[in-house]
Amino acid sequence: MKYVIIGGDAAGMSAATQIRRLKPESEVVVFEKGKILSYAQCGLPYYVAGLVPTSEDLIARTKEQFEEKYGINIHLSHEITGINTDKQLVRGNDLEKGISFEENYDYLLIATGGEAIVPPWTGVDLERVSVLKTIPDADRILDWLDKNPEITKVTVIGGGYIGLEMAEAFHLKGKEVQIIDIADQLNASFDPDMAIHAKEELEKKGIKVSLNEEVKGFKGDSKVRSVETDKGEYPTDLVIVAIGIKPNSHFAKDAGIELGPKGAIKVNEKMQTSIPNIYAAGDCATHYHIVKEQDDFIPLGTTANKQGRIAGTNLGGGDASFKGIVGTAVMKVLDLDMARTGLSEKEAKALNLEYETVSIRSRHHATYYPNAKRLFIKLVFDKNNRRLLGGQVVGYEGVDKRIDILAIAITQKLTIDELQDLDLSYAPPFNGVWDPVQQASRVAEKK
Repeated sequence: MKYVIIGGDAAGMSAATQIRRLKPESEVVVFEKGKILSYAQCGLPYYVAGLVPTSEDLIARTKEQFEEKYGINIHLSHEITGINTDKQLVRGNDLEKGISFEENYDYLLIATGGEAIVPPWTGVDLERVSVLKTIPDADRILDWLDKNPEITKVTVIGGGYIGLEMAEAFHLKGKEVQIIDIADQLNASFDPDMAIHAKEELEKKGIKVSLNEEVKGFKGDSKVRSVETDKGEYPTDLVIVAIGIKPNSHFAKDAGIELGPKGAIKVNEKMQTSIPNIYAAGDCATHYHIVKEQDDFIPLGTTANKQGRIAGTNLGGGDASFKGIVGTAVMKVLDLDMARTGLSEKEAKALNLEYETVSIRSRHHATYYPNAKRLFIKLVFDKNNRRLLGGQVVGYEGVDKRIDILAIAITQKLTIDELQDLDLSYAPPFNGVWDPVQQASRVAEKK
């Protein structure tokens, strides 16, 4: 049996190693467009910031390690451009040799991930305008900084996860940072009343934030010199475009494979596409949302690894199912931590759900114990059956603990009142007698 995998990052290599474990006699072939396998993309902003010393620290395993330990046949710098589902083969280009190739398969896994969205702005091809999606992107940005001490002003387009993490990275490097976003708030996955804390934290540290502003293009000679928007012009020495990603699914569409939300490849709980012997996983595939009860597209590294392992298990003859996501995510904005899970109020409203919200301010541990830090919690719950639908937590300590409690509660379909029944840990250095999520639950009793 021959398995071909397109994409050599989280989902692809998780699947490849799982197939090898379950079917040691099988042939596993991986085609990767880039020159590096299986690395932590989420760590790239911290590599740029200097918090991760080298790019090698982000690499889980090298090509040689995969080949020696698992016997996987890996081709780097090989871009797949098409799939012939009738003949069961893929076509592509060897980017180093400049030649085309074909490879047949019995089973195919598409794990091509996502690509950074870059609008066709004028001047987008100027030097020192970049996205941050790969290690080469990060190395290029660091090279610009190292060789050009005159780079003092950096503009970040986009106020989502990567945009804010890159704003922090440049701030730590002593640069003057400007964020521009077309939306009326940062962190669009949060509700405005929670996202405002990010803006306040950034501005407190001297980072400028411009919202409701549309980028029109960039000016410069060979290098970028300014950013033009519908409201003005910003002098800059470097630009990072971080307005989101889209699934790499174009050749799947051309092959007649069904797509889902935002152009992601539609998969079932086994990671099968609409063509039974073709599977997909990770940032190119759909993600079933447990609360919405429908397919969604929320690309995250945790999901890519899970889906890759599940696809590999099923391809290898096992039986595994992807249970779905609740959209749990956490990030830091300078000293502030922000996390969310389930539905935001905006999402609940868009789904026409009858819901209520409760918001509280608390402390991350007992108030009488030293250094109790402020914690903001917002919960969304069903107005009729009181099922917990979503939660957002913002603060300076203890945010990750609370969001994981809420993620489990939402996955298990607890009501907001049942949060009070959870046997959570307590000691003054770690918590109050009532955890903040339980405090919010008690406030919700009145609704």
